[in-house]
Amino acid sequence: MCGILGVVSRTPVNQLLYDGLLLMQHRGQDAAGIATAQSKTFNMHKGNGMVRDVFRTRNMRSLPGNSGIAHVRYPTAGSASNSEEAQPFYVNAPFGITLAHNGNLTNSAELTEQMFLRDRRHINTDSDSEVLLNVLANELQSAASGVSLDAATVFRAVSALHQRVRGAYAVVAEIAGYGVLGFRDPHGIRPLCYGVAETEAGPEYMIASESVALEGTGFRMVRDVQPGEAVFIDLDGNFQSRQCADSASLNPCIFEYVYFARPDSLIDGVSVYDARLRMGEYLAETIARQPWAGEIDVVMPIPETSRPSAMQLAMKLGLSYREGFFKNHYVGRTFIMPGQAVRKRSVRQKLNAMSIEFKGRNVLLVDDSIVRGTTSREIIQMARESGAKKVFFASAAPPVRFPNVYGIDMPTRSELIAHGRSDEEIRIALGADALVYQDVESMKRAVTELNPRLTSFDTSCFDGRYITGDVTPEYLERIEQARLGKPDLSDDDAPRAQMNLLFGAVHRDG
Repeated sequence: MCGILGVVSRTPVNQLLYDGLLLMQHRGQDAAGIATAQSKTFNMHKGNGMVRDVFRTRNMRSLPGNSGIAHVRYPTAGSASNSEEAQPFYVNAPFGITLAHNGNLTNSAELTEQMFLRDRRHINTDSDSEVLLNVLANELQSAASGVSLDAATVFRAVSALHQRVRGAYAVVAEIAGYGVLGFRDPHGIRPLCYGVAETEAGPEYMIASESVALEGTGFRMVRDVQPGEAVFIDLDGNFQSRQCADSASLNPCIFEYVYFARPDSLIDGVSVYDARLRMGEYLAETIARQPWAGEIDVVMPIPETSRPSAMQLAMKLGLSYREGFFKNHYVGRTFIMPGQAVRKRSVRQKLNAMSIEFKGRNVLLVDDSIVRGTTSREIIQMARESGAKKVFFASAAPPVRFPNVYGIDMPTRSELIAHGRSDEEIRIALGADALVYQDVESMKRAVTELNPRLTSFDTSCFDGRYITGDVTPEYLERIEQARLGKPDLSDDDAPRAQMNLLFGAVHRDG
């Protein structure tokens, strides 16, 4: 999961891009990067770490120009330590392009092979974002009739890209000397929006993963980029857009509303905060039917994304709401940290239980979701150690039983506590006195009621239905083997097995 930005301004954009990345730091704490353009020259700085750690004053001074793109990253497969896979990426032909990507390509191994054998392009990292950049560059080269470029040519290239690329992708790119491009996959899985700021010198534009980046930097949100749509802002501030996919439909990732997005963001016409409130209301209805519901003394959230759901749940049930855990904001999210031991140790560093709120009480803990169960298990134990008589646990999302292949780090089934287990088996594994999950339909309803236009979602990690239609059991097995560092030798054909070794271990780090 990542955050992306693209800006065309009338003044230098380095500080604007930096501020926008800070507003989207929640979308990626592993790496950050900014690329600006001055005339036809790109300037770039990127590296591992949080935004404030990657950029120093000297780095900002080396990023002149009135247009640029930026990126924050969580890796979604493989090692997080390779700074060469930080984004944006750059390719020098044709025209010169920088690109930043949020999402995962499901056919990146096939595309890598095409780049090597057909398009004669070299992929230098294990990132599917670099693959995506080279596909765009190749299609721009094919679409251009000469040495110049216009918006219509750019849109033709994006249309050709949609025909080749599968998976989830929201993209910002800058073409040297021409302008900034943004586009979204035809299924609309990953979010993308744009806004405008009116100045005396003319309009300025920003493209971003979340509306909070626009509003926090002085831009007025205009709308979401539609599935399959591309928007292009030239360096004079002229804005154009076009639908570039033959058949597009809106299927946003519902995990954005459950967990990833900031609550003050709007995604596809839905307030993330309001969606979480409604999830709490529906969860309250489920809890009210439980035989132990009358035993609950107090409702507590697991900070911080579960607060709206927990507050609304407590109000609906007429129960006291208390903050029982204090969160250390300087420790990263645990379920996407590499290594189970690191995640487990990080829970106690991240959260501290306040005994005064737990002692002698039957506590209902509310979390936004349960993925690996590491955090939940430790939190339940912390509540008991702090004096809770009984610990009930509720999840505002359904059980995560399947891998996510569209940009969230849940690729292996063995890591998911709900995979292959009943709810009762999960309860025992977590050590809770009772466990309640939201059901899939209630989760969907909580979002749809806020925007009836949303009739379909990517809910693959909950129900195993992959919206792109190309995710097979064999594909899931390959990415799990790649994550575990094992070569894919399932084919009897030795040359094909060698090709799998060459092209099959592409990291998804959008």
